[in-house]
Amino acid sequence: MPPGTQPAQLRELLRGWITANAPQGLSDILDWRARVDLPGSVMRAVSEEQHAQAQQHPLFREWEERCLQARLVCPAWPEEYGGRGWEAPEMTVLDEEFFRAGLPRVDRVQGESMVGPSIILHGTDDQKRRLLPSILSGEHRYCQGFSEPGAGSDLASARTRGVIEGDEVVITGQKVWTSRFATANMIFVLCRTDTDAPKHRGLSYVIVPFTPGENGIDARPIRQMTGAEEFAEVFFDGTRARLDNVIGGLGEGWRVVQSTLAFERAAAGRATTMLVQSRERELAALVELARARGRDRDPVVRQQLAWAHTQVRLLRASWERTVSEVAAGREPGPQLSTWKLFWSEYHLKLGALALDIAGTGALLRPEGPGHPVDPWQDAFLVAHSGTVYAGTSEVQRNILGEGVLRLPREPRPAGAR
Repeated sequence: MPPGTQPAQLRELLRGWITANAPQGLSDILDWRARVDLPGSVMRAVSEEQHAQAQQHPLFREWEERCLQARLVCPAWPEEYGGRGWEAPEMTVLDEEFFRAGLPRVDRVQGESMVGPSIILHGTDDQKRRLLPSILSGEHRYCQGFSEPGAGSDLASARTRGVIEGDEVVITGQKVWTSRFATANMIFVLCRTDTDAPKHRGLSYVIVPFTPGENGIDARPIRQMTGAEEFAEVFFDGTRARLDNVIGGLGEGWRVVQSTLAFERAAAGRATTMLVQSRERELAALVELARARGRDRDPVVRQQLAWAHTQVRLLRASWERTVSEVAAGREPGPQLSTWKLFWSEYHLKLGALALDIAGTGALLRPEGPGHPVDPWQDAFLVAHSGTVYAGTSEVQRNILGEGVLRLPREPRPAGAR
């Protein structure tokens, strides 16, 4: 895959590489297209536990090693750190070809998309040498320790304390909405190491081994209305971390946080390829459900399904436009707000349509421990969260109204900051 390869050429090269290197039988272990980390999708037919077990299979391990050798793990990282320096166009082709082949893309999730790039940008040579290879190999699996109770999106209001004792940082406080806590063994924590500094100063970004039950760390799962426990609140009580695991220097955590959040937004964009493919597959499943329920001849249902088909086609066209703009060296800008608003509002309506097609039985939760929801119920319930996370629909409308249409700013309540 020589430098300067065009997307069409890259697609052909990847197909050839996959044919030559994919272990026979790997695609039969699991439905790798069923992303466990794609919220609100009926395609989430694979639990996180099943996904983790499948990753221990010898065939997956063989595939993982071949992807590592080909530098197809963390491929967006610069070449000097084991990647390929790929951007959105190349990453889109990679995701599409692995999805087409029914094979997993070996990714390191938050370590790959958030922590690693932040270390590359702000870390010391020693930190890069110690921490990056462990992400690349999969030895270190990260979760995020930013959000706190009562602070909402105001990360600079962090109250978690970090006290310097010799060559360690001793951390005390609480974090919430910690995803991937069940599989993580590392966490990146924003804590206040200087209480006398201004709000956005005195914060530090610390890499901490994540060992619930040890080193003063307690992780308590948060049960969602679907019955799942995908998040946790995490308590630190005298948790110790190496002082040389402070990224960007003491008191410079806010600068590193801004970079991490920017990398998270970029990763969300790259994950959009999977979102589009999942929505297409999901709609096909809904059409089959309508046929199975005898609703496919209902003119109103047919009209609603036609609407959904149009929306999914628009999703793909919009994302392909964004990829083309990035390939041309242009920043997508506010259109990402349009995109986020579009897919989240669409999925909210699709979830309601799915339950209508499923019939009155969809009003009941299945029997069993915890009364787990079925896939369509899960899609309906979780779709509501899509209008909240990664920027609420109200926030996206404000961005578009004030930043694009130049409408007057929304009035602030008296006394609001």
